[in-house]
Amino acid sequence: MSRRDLDRKVLAWLGEGVDAPRDDTRFETLALELFAYQYAHNPAYQRLCRAFRVRPEDVARWQDIPAVPTGAFKEARLAAFPEAQEVRIFRTSGSTTAARGQLHLDTLELYQASLLATFAAYICPDRKRIRFVVLAPSAANAPDSSLSYMFEVACRELGSARSAFYVEPQGWEPERLIADLRELDEPIALVGTAFAFVHLLDALEARGLRLGLPDGTRVMETGGFKGRSREVTRGELHGAITAALGVSASRIVNQYGLCELGSQFYEPTLRTGVPTRSKRVPPWVRTRVVDPVSMKDVATGERGLLVHYDLVNTGSVLAVQTSDLGRVTQAGLEILGRLEAAETRGCSIAADALLAGP
Repeated sequence: MSRRDLDRKVLAWLGEGVDAPRDDTRFETLALELFAYQYAHNPAYQRLCRAFRVRPEDVARWQDIPAVPTGAFKEARLAAFPEAQEVRIFRTSGSTTAARGQLHLDTLELYQASLLATFAAYICPDRKRIRFVVLAPSAANAPDSSLSYMFEVACRELGSARSAFYVEPQGWEPERLIADLRELDEPIALVGTAFAFVHLLDALEARGLRLGLPDGTRVMETGGFKGRSREVTRGELHGAITAALGVSASRIVNQYGLCELGSQFYEPTLRTGVPTRSKRVPPWVRTRVVDPVSMKDVATGERGLLVHYDLVNTGSVLAVQTSDLGRVTQAGLEILGRLEAAETRGCSIAADALLAGP
């Protein structure tokens, strides 16, 4: 099957949105077709598969498609197209090691369709347009940041004309942001990394301020709760956001994503009105939870290592093995931290370093 045909099939599924029925037969058929294509056109991935002694003709289930550890994205160009066709590279940020993982893209069409389908459903389920206040750099200032690209697309397609980014390459201006928040006359989507929120909350506390943001405001935070300066728990952060900004827990959403994936995972809080730690897996993604030693699937509800299979990754590899721990229940996917001794990484560390200054 050609790449164009594969992209067309995946785009059709993305177009059905997050509420499309879970179709395991459809997913498996597409995953096996995509695996065969990537094995043939992605030299680095083919070498890994050969080391595992796995070929497309040996695989009958999507669960048996070899997964690439996120660390390998730092060591090899994992792309199923020539370098001359590259239009964008997203890189991991904030790693404690010098090397950075890279996602190579020859088209942004699928990536954009995926992020809009999930962002609209879980951050703007009740609004066609909303004013975004973004606690992150713009895509122009951070061209290799997948998070900045996501916010840029969301502002363009879902945001009002007054949407703005409040973090510059040299840092940020707390006074400008706080002044704009104090003068709001409409609900906003306040979005950014967890540690960008920590710095905003610190700035408010230093000024002795508490704000009551307009009704209808929602908060999306992402990137983890461990920065260079300190570590906070999810409960501490969400409680502080409610206390300092007047946004209730039922209006706060955590997002989980990886630079190496084309899709993101959100809590459905704004759709259900009920706070939850479980995230919804999009219909075009499957997540396995495996024992870190045997790499065999654990029972439903048990803790293990997360392996994601994302059909949006047509130009890279669809199967990505993370260092994240979690579990899958009937409610969805719950993230439980990182494998012990795994390197610290993520956009929250980068945001913490940037906003903290020298």
